[in-house]
Amino acid sequence: MKFYCDEMLQRLGRWLRAAGYDTRIQVNGGSDSAMLRDARSDGRLLITRDHKLMEFRDAADTVILLHSNTLQECIDELTSRVQLDWLYRPFSRCLICNTVLVEADAEAWNQLPRGSRLHVHRLLSCSHCTRVYWEGGHVRRMRARLAVWQAAAHTRQ
Repeated sequence: MKFYCDEMLQRLGRWLRAAGYDTRIQVNGGSDSAMLRDARSDGRLLITRDHKLMEFRDAADTVILLHSNTLQECIDELTSRVQLDWLYRPFSRCLICNTVLVEADAEAWNQLPRGSRLHVHRLLSCSHCTRVYWEGGHVRRMRARLAVWQAAAHTRQ
């Protein structure tokens, strides 16, 4: 499953990336017709809160219209409408640019804060934007949040 989140749902898009889903995020505006066309050509589900997108012909095949306002409400609504596994492939994609992460090379290890180097056993990096990722406290808290959403998804089924 691949997604495309409109500008209003950037936070949701980053959480979908954290779960491991290929998620494009609209960041600089753009026309509704272009977003819909791009979503269709890439085989993505377009997630939006914009009711106007439903006015396009055959939009219902591509668009998931959320009615919720908060991140948690959007998570709940999306999970109830699409079979999401919030622990699909956690932290396998760059949260910034969506690129699949790879094992870090020696140069990437140099980007790691000195104090963290002793405690990090696995370092991933993004080949596109060069960010590095490791299993620190922030990732552990995010992983716990994904697990809560996954447990809630199982409860609903």
